[in-house]
Amino acid sequence: MSRLNKACSLLLLLLPCAAMAQGLEGSDQLIVVTSQRWDDTQGIAQRYERHGNAFEKHAAAFAVVLGKNGMGWGKGLVDPANLQGPVKQEGDGKAPAGVFKLGTAFGYDPTAHTRLPYLALTPSIECVDDSQSARYNTLLDGSTIARDWNSSEHMRRQDELYRQGIFIEHNTPASPAAGSCIFFHIWRGPTMPTRGCTAMAPADIAELFSWLDPRRNPLLVQLPEAEYDRLRERWKLPER
Repeated sequence: MSRLNKACSLLLLLLPCAAMAQGLEGSDQLIVVTSQRWDDTQGIAQRYERHGNAFEKHAAAFAVVLGKNGMGWGKGLVDPANLQGPVKQEGDGKAPAGVFKLGTAFGYDPTAHTRLPYLALTPSIECVDDSQSARYNTLLDGSTIARDWNSSEHMRRQDELYRQGIFIEHNTPASPAAGSCIFFHIWRGPTMPTRGCTAMAPADIAELFSWLDPRRNPLLVQLPEAEYDRLRERWKLPER
């Protein structure tokens, strides 16, 4: 291999780390979710706020549930191509691992106490999970858009799961079959996993609604503990 090719290969390996460090430097709020192993369905979430050059824990940690098949590397601020471990795909029952921006908050109430952009869920709001659709991985009002999808999740449910939720920007913009419609939302219970989302008690997601501030560029860091410890210094993550 030539010196030029070696240099290019090294650059490709370093780019995710450099991009990750730059991403965290622009954030003043972190939600860190960790599980013990890749296939665990339960985890712990801890909030952090930046004070000067360091992140400090904010309030107490709280329990979450993950996908029924644990986690797999998702498509967020870090390219999973150079990382070892399972990779998330559509319908695999895994929550995405990696670092992700947070998007729209949503819920059943007309308004909400949050600084995030808020979408009141009507019966016609859907999240498209058909990877052949141009609207794949998008929240939309199905009554106002010409349908090019065969599969979607209707967001106004008969249960309480989406009474309050936040869109996690995994696979945004969307690549076909890489996974869709990943949210923070209310859990069915502390031992009942999801189909790929990260769920929690109603009081905890209400706290996220009131705490998160888009002006502070909040991020979700979601990893198994061993991966978090391995990548912590390279990605400039806070101590757990």
